[in-house]
Amino acid sequence: MKTASRLKSLKSIVEALQEDGLLSEADAVRASGGSVNSHPVEALASMQLPDQRNPGKTLPSESLSQWYAKEAGLDSYHINPLKVAVDQVTQVMSYAFAQRHQILCVEVHPNEVVIATSDPFKDGWTTSIEQTTKKKVRKVFVGPELIKRYLVEFYSISRSVSGAGEGGDNKGAASAMSSFEQLLDLKSDTEVGADDKHIVNIVDWLLQYAFSQRASDIHIEPRRDTGNVRFRIDGVLHDVYDMPRHVTNAVTSRIKVLGRMDVAEKRRPQDGRIKTRSPKGNEVELRLSTLPTAFGEKLVMRIFDPEVLLRTFPQMGLTGKDEQLWTDLTHRTSGIVFVTGPTGSGKTTTLYTTLRQLATADVNVCTLEDPIEMVVDQFNQTQVQPKIGLDFASGIRTLLRQDPDIIMVGEIRDLETAEMATQAALTGHLVISTLHTNDACSAVTRLLDLGLPAHLIRVTMNGVMAQRLVRMLCPSCKEAVKPEADAWNQLVRPFKADMPDKVYRAVGCLDCRNTGYQGREGIYEFLQPSRDTRRLITENCDPETLQMQVYREGGQSLRMAGAKKVAAGKTTIEEVLRVTPTAEEF
Repeated sequence: MKTASRLKSLKSIVEALQEDGLLSEADAVRASGGSVNSHPVEALASMQLPDQRNPGKTLPSESLSQWYAKEAGLDSYHINPLKVAVDQVTQVMSYAFAQRHQILCVEVHPNEVVIATSDPFKDGWTTSIEQTTKKKVRKVFVGPELIKRYLVEFYSISRSVSGAGEGGDNKGAASAMSSFEQLLDLKSDTEVGADDKHIVNIVDWLLQYAFSQRASDIHIEPRRDTGNVRFRIDGVLHDVYDMPRHVTNAVTSRIKVLGRMDVAEKRRPQDGRIKTRSPKGNEVELRLSTLPTAFGEKLVMRIFDPEVLLRTFPQMGLTGKDEQLWTDLTHRTSGIVFVTGPTGSGKTTTLYTTLRQLATADVNVCTLEDPIEMVVDQFNQTQVQPKIGLDFASGIRTLLRQDPDIIMVGEIRDLETAEMATQAALTGHLVISTLHTNDACSAVTRLLDLGLPAHLIRVTMNGVMAQRLVRMLCPSCKEAVKPEADAWNQLVRPFKADMPDKVYRAVGCLDCRNTGYQGREGIYEFLQPSRDTRRLITENCDPETLQMQVYREGGQSLRMAGAKKVAAGKTTIEEVLRVTPTAEEF
């Protein structure tokens, strides 16, 4: 077989690569003397050989795999663990059979199963699977290291779920969480084994998996017969795993124990927190929240990575004039500064990054939060507890006797809190807080709706920053296209901005899980009241009139801020329109 002979040895593979124009003669000579202790594709990828078709770049494992698979007459396959139905693929063959032949089922269809292999010319196992499943086998090529990795991962979690369903318990899962800072040590990936308690194993895998996938939230949702696990990655939810309903309940109970929550209480919402470590060894805090639903308790874990506190404003997307405006607002000695936006818009990251920079040795920074999002040792944090009378308003009243310089109030929700915050600002303190509004100017009408007098808003408000998070285009696969006039005009309205000659669209590749996006940055809108703007802050303030005055003074909308990132090739028009309020909402 001609193709088989071309792929029989490392030397023959190197010769074939040279013949196809991927390697130079000199590189082929060097590669022929390489180690053959691993799969040829992995051995060649580790050599970092120059790619003759792409000057300045090396031959990556992905390109080598695609070439090797094509030569063998197979498709090169990328295993996306978020898309694999683990409960289905692990039923196709036993772990022992898969390990013996170094194969892995990755897809199950009504008439076909897709099997990943790193040895295209070994197919003695094909007949056995077709006879067992009564389905046709379609082979695809995947590197051996990935097959080994996912063999352990898929079958270990499948065994744990099955074992829990057959009577596995979570006795001994309770851990004494006496300290707010108690650290939960998770097992590493190599320690996931059959000797672990099933539920403990599932929870450990779930958390480690979420960290590796850069998830910001974990949702465990009970359904009628199953439980659905989903991760929020870059602001979008992805299905991860479906478990039997009683296994889902046990997993939720395990997490509630770790979060020092009442396991027996399932009728009312509860909050808790866990502090653990990521696979890199960094400490990570998780905030837990349960909610009774029709089919049981829904659990959401929000993941707070302390690494976000080390980010600079430019890394968050706050650059140039926007960064200068925010720095000016937060370096004053008195007044109130607001950050506005919906849940998940990055307000917490902005506040903590700002406070971390402001918390120098010569100032006293105090916070009132509900709950404390991340524990930071640079400033003093207090969690409000309404059950014992410690709400935001009384907390501010107490903090004023603590000689503060800067006070951060988690959120202004009622008139009493708003009055105490303005009182603190009037007495020479800088107050930073949040509001849930669509844009910056709506913060004024929100405070008026709470009952705060307009004259207090005029004299205490330093400014407002509204923000959203938009997904950034994957640099590996974004594609230039000609923008559509209607979409661009919708983005920049009511401003006049020249349409760029080209914008970029999301395509999707291995690096971005075929989403076309990778990571997020903020877009920002400011209200920094001038003398003329303050005159418009009255008891009957019209938000649209206020907004247009800000625009006349050089301010920009959230969509205009997004348009600049679109023109710079960082994101798409569709993404900015998705996350920003429409013009009618101003």
